[in-house]
This record gives sequence, C-alpha cells and structure tokens, in this order.
Amino acid sequence: MNIAVYLGANEGNLPVYRARAAELGRWIGENGHRLIYGGSKCGLMGVLARQALDHGAEVIGVEPVFFVEQEIQLEGLTQLIVTSDMKERKARMMELAEVFIAFPGGTGTAEEIAEVISAGSLGRLQGIYGYYNVNGYYEFARNGYDQMVSQGFLSPEKRKKIKFWNTLDEIATDCTGGYVDCIL
Repeated sequence: MNIAVYLGANEGNLPVYRARAAELGRWIGENGHRLIYGGSKCGLMGVLARQALDHGAEVIGVEPVFFVEQEIQLEGLTQLIVTSDMKERKARMMELAEVFIAFPGGTGTAEEIAEVISAGSLGRLQGIYGYYNVNGYYEFARNGYDQMVSQGFLSPEKRKKIKFWNTLDEIATDCTGGYVDCIL
C-alpha cells in the first residue's frame, strides 16, 4: 500500500507525537507498505521516515527545489522526487498514494490534507483519507466537519469518508481490514 503522511517539520511540545510518529513509521515498514512524505529530515517528518526505512519500507520523499537548496532532505531515501513548487509537490503525492493520513502538524499539514479531502469530495481522488487524531489533536477539525454537515454545507455521505483515527489499529482496520494482515 502506498501511504502518504502529512506531518510536522517540528516535533511539537509533547513526547506522544514523536512516539506515535515512530510507531507509524515502524508499522509502515514492518507491514511492507511504501511511505510517501515530504522528504524532510526535520521534526516528525524525519522521525517517521527514519523508522519506516529502518523497518524495511521504501520511502519516497517529495520535496520542492527550494527545500532541497536548504539541504533539509533526509539522506538515504529510496527515492527523492524534486518538484518546482509546493503545488506540484501536493499533486505528485496525491498521484503516488492510495491512503492519505494527516498526522499532527502545522499549517502546511492542514493545507495538504484539505486539498486531499476536497479532491475526494469532488470525486477527483480515490482512496482513504483522514486524520490521525493523536492526543485529540484533530478534535477541532472533527468539530468543523460536523458543523459543516449541521449547517448544510457538507453531506453526511461525504462526511463519512473523512476518517478520524485515534489509534494505529483503527488506521489498519480502515485501510486493510486488520492490523496483523495489513498488506494489500
């Protein structure tokens, strides 16, 4: 399975974010999946990718040229795809993946998953997408989507497609039908 993960280039201020990013990376590697991510060595991005690599995953980084010029890409990636800008980066990641996970992060993470969800809602993207709600981080987003439904701006059917996972087991179950047999 090709899994795109959008997440912070910072680690946040709670140890749980680093621990869950490491756990997600290990799970991706141990289950034979491929990680698609932003290519950085920094913050949670680096934690996730290093763990995935260390546990046997192919890891594809997709990074715009201005980040490569700053030399923030992780060394040892299976593949580094350099794009001209962020718009191309987002499009390329959406082309490569079939599962899209927003892990805790900042404004870039929010923008990236919003574009995925919008494309899915418009029928322009097939796949599973949602938020890894570590430590309740994405409750604000869950409430926002529920508000969209209650106010008549989002259909209940489209809302159901936006997942909120509190555990890795929930991600595995939604994506493949089970934690242990998680290879498609």
